[in-house]
Amino acid sequence: MNIEEFFELSAGKWFSHRTSHHLAFKQSEDGKSDIVIETLAPDHEEVIKLCQQYEIDPLLASCGARVTWNGTMEWDEEKHQGSTVLVTVPDADKPREGKLLREMGYAEKAPVAGTYKMGEDNALTLITEYETMWSEERLWFASPNLRMRVSILKRFGGFSMASFTSEIRMGSTPASIKATEAVKVG
Repeated sequence: MNIEEFFELSAGKWFSHRTSHHLAFKQSEDGKSDIVIETLAPDHEEVIKLCQQYEIDPLLASCGARVTWNGTMEWDEEKHQGSTVLVTVPDADKPREGKLLREMGYAEKAPVAGTYKMGEDNALTLITEYETMWSEERLWFASPNLRMRVSILKRFGGFSMASFTSEIRMGSTPASIKATEAVKVG
């Protein structure tokens, strides 16, 4: 699977359940979210705009996505809502690796560029360095309608958080139907 196929298979509405462990406080926290992922063509105006923001030629982008979330965390009553655009820019020498541009970061609410790598096992690894922290996230499909994520967040100075997330697709998309049929044939 390449990055474009991974994004295509990720499109749709997902129910997400995350368990995070805050290492410094020795406490765990659960969160639930509804996530909608919409793929964006490389020539979509939002993809072009994000590339220009990072001073990258938009013709180098291979795919994009708009991710919208609405969720809650166990420790607070506050709604966690937002949306961001993601754009992949493959490395010319290593097509399974490249830059991942984000309109808004996951750990900090500011634009951020990280790196991605598609593994031989079809898992996607994202590494992002923020001004005050570093994150690594690994995503993979257990089946076309079940996606898993593990992540580590390290703040400079040692504070860390680890999380595990399972995401269940709420309905089918053309890509998930195609992937399910491919699994049945194989």
